[in-house]
Amino acid sequence: MEREDPYYMGLALQEAEKAFVRDEVPIGAVIVYKNEVIARAHNRVEELQDPTAHAEILCIKQAALYLDNWRLRESLLYCTLEPCSMCAGGLILSRIHTLVWGAPDRRQGADGSWVNLFDLKHPIHQVIVRNGVLQEECAQLLVEFFKKKRLEKA
Repeated sequence: MEREDPYYMGLALQEAEKAFVRDEVPIGAVIVYKNEVIARAHNRVEELQDPTAHAEILCIKQAALYLDNWRLRESLLYCTLEPCSMCAGGLILSRIHTLVWGAPDRRQGADGSWVNLFDLKHPIHQVIVRNGVLQEECAQLLVEFFKKKRLEKA
């Protein structure tokens, strides 16, 4: 873990909390480029009725617009949950340099919890991955959200 990882993951958690309040699965992400946050997002799947509106994908789009370049080679993406295969593909295709995630996603995680797309040798780009940053805090927000959802159904 790099010493700045908890700080940036804390910002991603703030985004996840916004999703929680909006009744979205509480996942947040930020992209850092040359020590500056250039994109922030949280899940907006329900709001937009768009299954691709994951925090990571929304962040990648924002960062590409900010840099006026789809290649995010020197960027780091911090996400509160292990990315799914769609988001992992987006990270690889956008050439994100480093991914840092918090809690594992045993149902959809594409960094080893379900499948491992980052271990596969890619012919163009390899993403550096660090995980488990603020894992408890990231996981707890998800536990609270799904507990609340179960109570609403009862």
